[in-house]
Amino acid sequence: MRKALISRIGWNQPQLVSWRHHGRLAASRSSSFSRLDHIIIASQRTYAHGAKLDLVALDKKWQHIWGEREGPLTTPLEDEKKMYILPMFPYPSGNLHLGHFRNYTIPDVLARFRRMQGYNVLLPIGWDAFGLPAENAAIERGIDPAVWTKDNIAKMKHQLKGMNGSWDWSRELATCDPEFYKHTQRIFLMLHERGLAYQAESMVNWDPVDKTVLANEQVDSNGLSWRSGAKVEKRMLKQWFFKISEFRESLLEDLDVLAKNGRWPERVVSMQKNWLGRSKGAQVRFPVLSFDKQDYEGIQAFTTRPDTLFGVQYIALASNHPLVIELAKTDNELQKFLEAMPTLAADSKAGYVLPSVRAINPLAFDPKTPDATKASVPIYVAPYVLGDYGHGAVMGVPGHDNRDFGFWKQNSEDPVRVVIRSASEPAEVASNSSLSEPFPHSGVLTDACGEYAGKTSAEAGEALVKLLADNGEVAKATETWRLRDWLVSRQRYWGTPIPIIHCDSCGPVPVPVDQLPVTLPSVEGHWLRGKAGNPLEEAHDWVNTPCPECGHAAKRDTDTMDTFVDSSWYFMRFADPHNTENPFSADSADSTMPVDLYIGGVEHAILHLLYARFISKFLSTTPLWPTGALELGEPFKQLLTQGMVHGKTCTDPSTGRFLKPEEVDMENPNKPIIIATGQTANVTYEKMSKSKFNGVDPATCTEKYGADATRAHMLFQAPPTDVLEWDEGKISGVTRWLRRLHERMERNRGVLSSLPTDPKVYFTNKPSDLNSSALLDKETATWLAVQNTITSITESLSQTYALNTVVSDLMGLTNTVLDLPESSPVQVHALATLVKMLAPITPAFAEESWQILHDSTSVPSVLMEAFPVEDGTAESLKSSRHVCAVQVNGKLKFTLEIETPSDKLKGDVLKDWIVDKITLQASSNPLVEKLKGAKKVIVVKGGKTVNFVI
Repeated sequence: MRKALISRIGWNQPQLVSWRHHGRLAASRSSSFSRLDHIIIASQRTYAHGAKLDLVALDKKWQHIWGEREGPLTTPLEDEKKMYILPMFPYPSGNLHLGHFRNYTIPDVLARFRRMQGYNVLLPIGWDAFGLPAENAAIERGIDPAVWTKDNIAKMKHQLKGMNGSWDWSRELATCDPEFYKHTQRIFLMLHERGLAYQAESMVNWDPVDKTVLANEQVDSNGLSWRSGAKVEKRMLKQWFFKISEFRESLLEDLDVLAKNGRWPERVVSMQKNWLGRSKGAQVRFPVLSFDKQDYEGIQAFTTRPDTLFGVQYIALASNHPLVIELAKTDNELQKFLEAMPTLAADSKAGYVLPSVRAINPLAFDPKTPDATKASVPIYVAPYVLGDYGHGAVMGVPGHDNRDFGFWKQNSEDPVRVVIRSASEPAEVASNSSLSEPFPHSGVLTDACGEYAGKTSAEAGEALVKLLADNGEVAKATETWRLRDWLVSRQRYWGTPIPIIHCDSCGPVPVPVDQLPVTLPSVEGHWLRGKAGNPLEEAHDWVNTPCPECGHAAKRDTDTMDTFVDSSWYFMRFADPHNTENPFSADSADSTMPVDLYIGGVEHAILHLLYARFISKFLSTTPLWPTGALELGEPFKQLLTQGMVHGKTCTDPSTGRFLKPEEVDMENPNKPIIIATGQTANVTYEKMSKSKFNGVDPATCTEKYGADATRAHMLFQAPPTDVLEWDEGKISGVTRWLRRLHERMERNRGVLSSLPTDPKVYFTNKPSDLNSSALLDKETATWLAVQNTITSITESLSQTYALNTVVSDLMGLTNTVLDLPESSPVQVHALATLVKMLAPITPAFAEESWQILHDSTSVPSVLMEAFPVEDGTAESLKSSRHVCAVQVNGKLKFTLEIETPSDKLKGDVLKDWIVDKITLQASSNPLVEKLKGAKKVIVVKGGKTVNFVI
């Protein structure tokens, strides 16, 4: 039985996932049998025709059927209208959470819809499988990170299949597979060939115990390592960089193209523009006055506000500024301050004034400059100054910059000098040490600026730069960027090895392409010891290798690449995932790229999306993507950023303590009671986390309610881009809706085996005399609702992505359709249309319903049907009806929509016809009985107003 079940659910190998890893086949078997046992038990829950709706059993049935049909879902994209829909691929942590469920339900719904529209849809899936969490897990558990990762992939793949998704598993990839990272290494070498991958010294956080580089996020507020607890050191290390700055102009300018028509969210575009950070301003040189008779070069500082030069009261330098490094050689106190800087917060206002030097404002050399500006100013070392921005120097203007103001208030007792005022303020604005805040805006220069007083900021800034430039070129108009080149080196094991060999004679030598991939060596003993650090440095057999150029002894680079390198191009690999020679073929890139719709969290707005844009733009300049330039090298045509999922969070009103689920009685979900105290718990919705005990395993929902109901509920609860407040209690509304619909399907079993009259023909030949019934009115209203729903849902699925309104539209249409008798031919067509529109959202339910309506298990899948389109009847149906205002004794009581009477109806015949329509359609209105006994009925404007005189 186990063998048959493995075959039936698509596991054709004893291991769930495998690939070649450091020269051998690596496989994960550890949890396969426990999962199989679980599935064997679950599979005993079967679904039978005519039974009460069991959505969980329905999932099992159709997942099995889809598994037997499983194959490549995407044909070659040439000469067809293609639609490439891609969610950001997951990191294989081992368990899907509700955020994953939402992130992968949305693209699946849209992909199914587009397939039904006739598009050749590419919806691939893969794994962002390298990274620090796997390495940390290996250290903690004493296992190879490859084993841990592959086991997690197996678990999550099974969970994804349980979502009723339609991924093209034939294109599955994992970034830790040598067949993938072979091409990541090739792209590295292509960048290196163009001078876009280079080595340079860089300041890093160094853990002296674990002997590894730490990301900023891994250093706590006290400057200690998150793992070892050691005091983190700052070190200069030779690191690999990608020259993303070479593409900064196009990365910035093309954002405006992406922003057109809302294709990319304005928030993401703004975040990327800020990260790129182009600032126009001036570069100004401040001469250095030395008290130790040393001759120091002037300090170059960049400013976006040259109009504030009269207000410079200090210069602040970064810790790695050349002047700081030089003075630290003889200044012990400075050395102590530099050693303490890593423990300071990034926004610290601490500063160290350099005692042996001061700076001179270059305006001091102009005889017309006011005396206050001619005085030398102190030079500080300050943590808020970035070493790689604007020459690592800031001209401090406390009166007109928020950070400078805070720094000056903490480090000096001198008054703040104000040199810019609002145009509406009086001209007599003086220095003021009691200012509560600076004036950081453009304005008009004050009397403290001599002959420039009264000039606007723009006029003064331009004039001052010109003055200084003409006076010895100590200033020039320029621009600077916040964007720094991308540091891709990581002193870690579980990543893509950098394909460089270091030779004492030849220097850094690229690994020949025919020797790729450079695979990770086996270091099993390292994990068993639970040792941190980079084990590649100790893998001597792997490190020591001949130089490809001279043949002499050389060493491999022991750094691995930032995992963002893997995710910067994986979406292009999906176009041609089995290509062994190249990352992908030119034809596949031209026919597949760009991604039509990319879906993921806004937290990736900067790094991942920016790096992906950079690598794509680079590849568009190579033969790999010949038509990429036509797309500006942009990889993602449209971006949808889905919101987070927040969980119901209970806290004790007395202490604020987060409560565990077992501590709360949830019998009344709106009034949870703390079991121990009887108090009502406070309820909020917050980001799911273990510490708040508010996490929800999506598997518990799918096992209880079914994947289809969970999908529909998740879509219905909130627009895709909004935060979703997960309330499992409300899912019962979705299940009731599906059960009602299922019951009607069962009562209509087989009605599509001999299709009744097409509604278009039916309404064309409808009777229009006094004998036409209220049923016809209902049928007309129902079919008009069907047409309107088709229009609304198509727009939501193809343009606005308001998927919550799709579900609400379908629920509303269900109520309308079920109000028709089963004998109505319109009801049959409306049901069939409804099932087709349900198919992208609740695929298993729609498949079952389609078979019920045909009373056949051999009918083609409803997912192969065309998505409904309007049949052209809407306008005629609308024109055949009008709103009737019903009055009693001249006062409006209610309105309703009735059929427009035939021109042939006149006089009392028309009156009787309209009264009949009103009393039939408004039969539930308590006024109807009084209307029937009216003394007189007055019909106005052909029935648009009817006055009953009672």
